[in-house]
Amino acid sequence: AIWPRLWRVEMSARMKDLMQAVVLTGPGSVENLKLQTVPVPVPRPGEVLIRVMAFGLNRSELMTRLGHSGDAVTFPRVLGIEAAGVVASAPGGEFAVGEQVVAMMGGMGRAFDGGYAEFTCVPARQVVAFASDLPWQVIGAVPEMLQTAYGSLGVGLDAQPGESLLVRGGTSSVGMAAAILAQRIGLTVFATTRSRSKIAALEKIGVDHVLVDNGTIADQVRSIVPGGVDGAIELVGTPTLPDTLRAVRVHGTVCFTGMLSEQWTVKDFYPIDYLPAGVRLTAYSGDASDLPADVLQGYLDDVAAGRVPVPIDRIYGIDQLREAHTRMETGQAAGKLVVLTPAGKTT
Repeated sequence: AIWPRLWRVEMSARMKDLMQAVVLTGPGSVENLKLQTVPVPVPRPGEVLIRVMAFGLNRSELMTRLGHSGDAVTFPRVLGIEAAGVVASAPGGEFAVGEQVVAMMGGMGRAFDGGYAEFTCVPARQVVAFASDLPWQVIGAVPEMLQTAYGSLGVGLDAQPGESLLVRGGTSSVGMAAAILAQRIGLTVFATTRSRSKIAALEKIGVDHVLVDNGTIADQVRSIVPGGVDGAIELVGTPTLPDTLRAVRVHGTVCFTGMLSEQWTVKDFYPIDYLPAGVRLTAYSGDASDLPADVLQGYLDDVAAGRVPVPIDRIYGIDQLREAHTRMETGQAAGKLVVLTPAGKTT
């Protein structure tokens, strides 16, 4: 009973203080990401203040930094569409102070300040609780990666055991998570990489067929499965989507989830020419509500038991955000880039 009281006293005092946050002062280069001292946000009823221990980096944050989010973002802005940490305050009583939580999506880092900070304040509906003794750098890699992979497989594809799956953009963090989840439910997994140096990373997580992507991989897929795979997750974007569609069987489905290529739209879309006969195209963007608490808890439990790997590329401090963004922008990562806050390093 003493620990929660001490935690509340500490948090009450801390919330009157300042915090470190990485603020994007305007769209452009990594030089516009600036580590600043700013006030700790104050939550209102229906919001949760989270003491951030770790957060993962996501391609959408790079798009925002480069100015591709349009009028949806005003500056200065603290980026970050996800965060992992502990509850510092929940005026509405939705969560207990000190409870371990993750938060994601719902406007984080775009409509309001996100996870690139020591504290973040988010709507309670964006928060999912869990309990784990895993290190924060591992937990911080999971929320958005898991939510997107899980939603793409379930909501986007309705993937079933025994089916075959193509992951286009396989060495991205979401691609690797999707491959891992797909294997857990009994799918045969094909995954692509543009770099031969990353083949080993996909083989390490158990991908059945690693394909080197030179822009056209449909023929490679059909040399192994002549009729085409049952489903595909498109993470590269519109430049490779037509070829991905050609790799899928009649009545199979392609789920458009990612845009690693930074090209979002299809110019002069004419469905009869664009879509192979009988191949279905859907999409997934997702939200925290698409990640049930029991799925998150089960995944973390499996990680702790050594049954599931977490594909982490590198771990950074909050003062190394520019370096991390550069690695993401240049496409060097194979797996998730994770940032630990000072609290996450010591907890």
